[in-house]
Amino acid sequence: MRLVILDRDGVINEDSDAYIKSPGEWQPIPGSLEAIARLNRADYRVVVATNQSGVARGLFTLDTLNRIHEKMHRALAELGGNVDAIFFCPHAPDDHCDCRKPKPGLFQEIEQRLGISLDNVPVIGDSLRDLQAAQAVGAQPWLVLTGKGALTHAKLDDTLDIPVYENLAAAVDALLEDEDAR
Repeated sequence: MRLVILDRDGVINEDSDAYIKSPGEWQPIPGSLEAIARLNRADYRVVVATNQSGVARGLFTLDTLNRIHEKMHRALAELGGNVDAIFFCPHAPDDHCDCRKPKPGLFQEIEQRLGISLDNVPVIGDSLRDLQAAQAVGAQPWLVLTGKGALTHAKLDDTLDIPVYENLAAAVDALLEDEDAR
């Protein structure tokens, strides 16, 4: 099975320091949904792993989070795309759970639920915690400059071998071109 794991806010949709609290606030980054559809057409399964501490903070409910994800699923379906599953951490940073990135709990749950190893699976994110969680399970961290990605890139140690792309569409281009070159 070929798999790609994506962060949500800042990778698929526009991010907000005030959180994405409603379906109306969820707006895709130009080209991101089309990029997911291209992955699907190339026989990749796409899974989302996202921290959603707005639930614990009382900014939105699980029902609202589900409606946000329904909007994303509908928008993807219109383009022939699909996300197989969404794994999320609803906890606040001070809850000290194992599923909040940078801890690897969400990724371990993906491994268990899908019955696969995440060794070398691309994980595309915009924050250091996305990259750290990917590395913790042997996945391949990729950084996009959308969302918080430009700030993350500025703080990265130059010795880390993490590919950096303008956005999800560019990362998918690189992934599919690399596959074609093999």
